[in-house]
Amino acid sequence: MIFDSHVHFWKYSPQRDLWINESMGAIKKDFSPEDYKVAIQDKDVKGCIAVQADQSEEETVFLLKLAEENEIIKGVVGWVDLTAGNVVEKLEKFSQNKYLKGIRYVLQDKENDYCLNQTFLNGISKLQQFNLTYDILVDYRQLNSIIHLAEDFPEQPFVLDHLGKPDIKNIKYQDWKQNIERLAEFPNVHCKISGMVTEADWKNWKPENFKPYLDTVFSLFGTGRILFGSDWPVCTLAGDYESVTNLLKDYTSIFSTSEKEAIFFKNAQKFYNI
Repeated sequence: MIFDSHVHFWKYSPQRDLWINESMGAIKKDFSPEDYKVAIQDKDVKGCIAVQADQSEEETVFLLKLAEENEIIKGVVGWVDLTAGNVVEKLEKFSQNKYLKGIRYVLQDKENDYCLNQTFLNGISKLQQFNLTYDILVDYRQLNSIIHLAEDFPEQPFVLDHLGKPDIKNIKYQDWKQNIERLAEFPNVHCKISGMVTEADWKNWKPENFKPYLDTVFSLFGTGRILFGSDWPVCTLAGDYESVTNLLKDYTSIFSTSEKEAIFFKNAQKFYNI
């Protein structure tokens, strides 16, 4: 069985969705839960987590409504302004909805040490009282600051999206590896095997391109702190749902049944309290 920990839904807006640039024409359209069901073509996918793509509370409202209306969506990682003075009020309001499982405040477009400013740290400090996880979206050059964040909040559940976005296309490995080694030391930090194909050469990637990165995260996080995520529909820029899923299925083919159940299903359920 598969529980997909990282899926996006949106009604495309060229004014709002500026992160979808000219090279991403294939995803300049709407993506709904019905589209997702067509994409998975697999009765083994038992549920997914809808993760925010737009930095707005309207996005959180939109995703929570989708979760209420679509059984395939088991939880939502929404957006709240963690730097707001009334962040507790905002978290309290949204956490009344049972589908809100976590928050993602995108950091990859911020300065490397943005996550260490006091207003942001104050927001992070409020998540645990509402039983909310935090999805970390950074690229590999920002991981050093995330290490300090994990150290400062040892009881807060964190998950690193997309392996910390290593530069797989240009085979940049060592700087990413050094920081991942340090980050994995914190038991409250998990790692999503997601978003790999879009960090590689979209048209020419091969499964072996990902092996050094997968070897590293599995050796450091083990099979108990790794979650499978498709990153659909963004992944379709470089591969369909089946090819993305098969990357990890093939890599874990020699793992035990219980290990594969953890990676593909149970870890995500436990982390997001499903």
